[in-house]
Amino acid sequence: MASARGRPRGFDRDQALERLMQVFWAKGYEGAQLNDLTAAIGVKPPSFYAAFGSKEAAFREAIDLYIATIGSAQMQALQDAATFRDGLRAMLEGSVAVALSTKPGGCLLILGVVNCLPANEAVRAHLLQARHKTVALVSDRLRRGVAEGELPGDTDIPQLAAFYHGIMQAISFQARDGATRAELRALIDPALRALDPG
Repeated sequence: MASARGRPRGFDRDQALERLMQVFWAKGYEGAQLNDLTAAIGVKPPSFYAAFGSKEAAFREAIDLYIATIGSAQMQALQDAATFRDGLRAMLEGSVAVALSTKPGGCLLILGVVNCLPANEAVRAHLLQARHKTVALVSDRLRRGVAEGELPGDTDIPQLAAFYHGIMQAISFQARDGATRAELRALIDPALRALDPG
């Protein structure tokens, strides 16, 4: 017998959202069809809509869950490391781990919407905002590195933050293309050499 809201007894919305996140991560927003989403959480379309409102709303919630859980560890490592270089290494190693933690691989924030169809502009904008937050966190840690004397005072913070975000994107795309852990980790040392005095 269904509950008052039409969902099956025992429906756990948090657990369902985690499953939806996995579907969106594997297929992207555009590739995930309603039947993929409902099958993943074991409900019919009316129950899906009762629980999440729409596919777009479910995707936004899935992105927020991803940021709060899977995506938070590498950014916390960046902030907590004793030096900026150590934090950056930990962030990039964390990016490799995340990119390889699911099939077909990659990062949900980077690969969640690839085609950018006009109908999906609001979803793309949500992902872009999330990526801007990542760049801002890297920038903040760079500023701290300058303030603590780890980096020269004339460090181009916006350029360097964009560069390291680009390395994270490269890790994600290469993981999606089938790169191995060793191949992805091989990107880290050359990336860190960008910090060396010129």
